[in-house]
Amino acid sequence: MLVLTEAAAEVVKAITSTPDAPAGSGLRIASSAAEAADPGALQVTAAPGPGENDQVIETAGAHVYLEPNAAAYLEDKVLDAQV
Repeated sequence: MLVLTEAAAEVVKAITSTPDAPAGSGLRIASSAAEAADPGALQVTAAPGPGENDQVIETAGAHVYLEPNAAAYLEDKVLDAQV
């Protein structure tokens, strides 16, 4: 399962905690490749909540939603951020 560091969680919260954002908003990571030939081709978007079948990761109040193909690719990864 993807692991978020504390720094990454702070960045995710900063991006998704705008006054207009509904409770439970987060970042969604999904495969952007039309085929499974490039599993590392990912896109990141702000999302009001998880999509159907998304894996939900919550760390220190930050929400990240992983589309199933992205979740499989990121299974052994760590998301970090430098602020």
